[in-house]
Parts: sequence; C-alpha cells; structure tokens
Amino acid sequence: MNEVQRSLAIQDAIEWSLMHGMALKSSIDSARHCAFSFAPTLIQRDRFELLKSVVPLMGKLIHGVSENNEFLEDAIKPLCSGDAFFASLMSLHQEIHRGSEAAERIPMLLMRTDFMDDAEHGPKLIEFNGIAAGMGPFGQRAHELHSYLQYQWPQQFKHWSETENLELVPNQGIENLAKGIAGAATTVRAQSGESGQPLFIMVVQPDEDNVYDQHLLEEAIQKEGVKTVRRTFRQLYDQLSSGENHRLMLEGLGGVDAIYLRAGYQHCDYHAEDLDGDRCCSKLGKVRVMMERHRVAINATVSQQLATSKRVQMLLSSMDETALTAFGLTLDEAARIKPFLGEMRPVDEGSADWFESENAHNWVLKNQGEGGGHCVFDDDILPRLKSLKPEEFSAWSLMRRLHPRHRSSPALVVRNGEAAPVDDLISEIGMFTLHLDGHSLTSELGYAGYLIRSKPSSVAEGGVHSGQGSVDSLAYEL
Repeated sequence: MNEVQRSLAIQDAIEWSLMHGMALKSSIDSARHCAFSFAPTLIQRDRFELLKSVVPLMGKLIHGVSENNEFLEDAIKPLCSGDAFFASLMSLHQEIHRGSEAAERIPMLLMRTDFMDDAEHGPKLIEFNGIAAGMGPFGQRAHELHSYLQYQWPQQFKHWSETENLELVPNQGIENLAKGIAGAATTVRAQSGESGQPLFIMVVQPDEDNVYDQHLLEEAIQKEGVKTVRRTFRQLYDQLSSGENHRLMLEGLGGVDAIYLRAGYQHCDYHAEDLDGDRCCSKLGKVRVMMERHRVAINATVSQQLATSKRVQMLLSSMDETALTAFGLTLDEAARIKPFLGEMRPVDEGSADWFESENAHNWVLKNQGEGGGHCVFDDDILPRLKSLKPEEFSAWSLMRRLHPRHRSSPALVVRNGEAAPVDDLISEIGMFTLHLDGHSLTSELGYAGYLIRSKPSSVAEGGVHSGQGSVDSLAYEL
C-alpha cells in the first residue's frame, strides 16, 4: 500500500470524525476523536435480520418485568445487603410505588441490548442497558464514516476490509431515536391540553466528556420541533416543581413532557455535598421520585433500571419459556427469545468449590455495575469468589464467556491520532429499541438502530469511553 495515501486517508478520517461530532471532550475548549475502525465488520444478512426481529421482544420482556413490582422486589431484595447502591435504588422504588401518591409517569424504554456473536453458538446476550443507554449517534456516525471512506478512499478502504465486495448495513439511529422521543414528548404535551413546543430534559453528569454523542441526539430532537435542555440532578433539585393535573414543571420553561437519564447509574451521580454529605441518593434521589409522580415520559424509570440489572438478567436466563410468559410474552415469543439469553449462574457458598474444576477461560464474573471495570476474568475469578462474604453473593453472577470469531484479516484501528493494525479484532453488537408504555415508537416495531464496538480479543475492557474499544459499523458480504 502507498504509505503517503494511507497517511492521508487516516488523517482525513480523523478530521471527518471531529467535524461530525464523533468525539470526546478533552478540555473545556477542545476534543479528541473517538477511537474507530477504518472499515466495517461483516455480518450475515439473515443473522442481522434475526437480531432486528428479536430485540423488540427483548423490549417487551423488560417492560413486562419493570411493571411487575412484586417480581422486582423479590429479585432485588437479596442484593441490598451486599450492594449499597442497589439498596438505595430499591428504597426509591418502594417510595415511588408504595407511597400514597400514584406513579403517574409513563415509562419510555430506550434500551440498548448488547450481544456477542459466539463462533460456535451464535449471538448471545451480554447485557441490557436500560439507563444511560448511549452512543446510538456514534453508531450512525461510524456507518457514515465508513460510507465516506468507501467513496473517498476506495483502495485503502478495500485493503482494510475483510472482503472487496460488501454492502454497508444502514443505520439511522440518530433520526429514529429522535423521532421516537419527540413523538413521546408530543403525545404527553397533547394529553396535558397545553399548546406550544414540547419540552425534553436530558439529565446529565456535571463536567462529563461524552457530550457530543448527547448533543447529536439533542440536535435531532430539536429538528423535530421539541425544546431540549440539559440539567444535572443537582440543578433539577432546585428547579423542578409540581403543576396542575400532575404536570412536572421546570423553572422558567413550564411543563416537562419527556426525560432521558444519561446519569443515575452510579453513586457519584447523586452526590451533592452541600445537601447530604457522603450519603448516596438521600436528597438527589428524591428528584427521581418526584419525576415519577408526574405525568411525564421517562427513561429510565427506577423500575426499568432494576429490570435491566445483571441480577434480573441472571434470573431470566434461568427461566424456561413458560415462565417467561409471566411478563407479557406469548409462548412463541418466549421461545424466540430464550436461545439468546445465554447461560448465567448465581454465586453462592458452593461457587468457589465448583469453579475449581472449571476452565476459568470459559466464564466471566460480573457484579451489578454499569460501564467498564465491573467484570473479573480468567485466573482472577477464583480468588475473588473465595473472598466474597455471604451477604455479597447475590450481587455477583457467573456468565459463560463468549468467544466470537475475529476478523479474517488485520483491521486498522485509529486511536488518539494514531493508526495501528489489529490481528484479532472482535465485535459487540448493540441494538437499540424504543417503546412508550410497551408500545413501539419506531416504524420497525421498536428497533431504532445499532452500535458496534470492536476490540482486540485479548483485551478485557472493550468500552469506547473507558476501555480499548473502537466504534465500528456492519457490512454484508456480497
């Protein structure tokens, strides 16, 4: 390959990424491009269509779980002694659903369901993401970047692709999510009897760096005629109030119609030293309670957050098809979902002894945390199992490790302005769905787009934001 042309193509791709918002904030006045693959990963057309048809059923399942308060409380209660954060969430859930005031909120389930395509067993569920389910815009931007490179730098694009003849898989995640959220906000506004622009709040973390992904979605929502604002929990604590007919009011802007939480999945999101010192969720958690007592479309409700936990995922994976119908699925729908749920095992007093005879490479130990850094691999698993106290068992689970095929030829990954070939790149497939109170908000039964994150198979942490992952896209081989 001509090295001059290679260098020019890489620099052009970096500039395209920055120009189109596929970036992370690095300081108050600067940004760096998001890590990306130079060419897409291949998927069989029928496999992608199968996943598209299954993920709306996953949304239906999680909606059913999230509205089943008795099941949720029984599922999460064992966590509370070993996981202080989930104990706080359970306290909020009970306050919302057991109090004298009704939970007037309309659950808006914006969920990303993550799969890995195991080389032997096919696609299996890794996790549900029901709160702060982000990077949908980056998924679309990666597709658009690859479309640009295919057109502008065809020789370099072919060189780093697995095959010369491919068709990029369309991804309209930004538009689909924006239209769905705007539709929910418009519906709530119409039901309230108020006129004027619907109002949407994105709840964000202070001083975070993953803001451009959020702004891309906001901009698209604005194009749908919806007013958008960004607020932290601390700001909302001072600015929210109650209006007539269960309307949630935002200071200076009036009635709120839709809320999307990009915060709330970790202790620090609720920390306000001026309000409650080191205690988690005691004051800022009340913001979530207040939201859910008003007529507003919300993602994620506390119950949705609990329903998409690793604990509930483990319980669902152990159920047969008949048991899954308790959450609103037909027996046929349950049978379609069941093969994707994978194998998970609870942790108990016998887990360490059982694991000693297992191949450590075949399992992953997970706690309830969201984002990177919450999984234990290989030879670190047994010592961690032996160190757990009985009250901590329910906060952990073992999942059978997936081994997807890596690309058949080296891939080029661009990170921090430098490009490097990777011989063993594997991919994780995130599929977005969007429902309002169990009803589809998109034209494809709730499916809204995809996010591909690729990493070397030797790397444990594959997050784009916090690990060694890179954004990617999909293509069919022709």
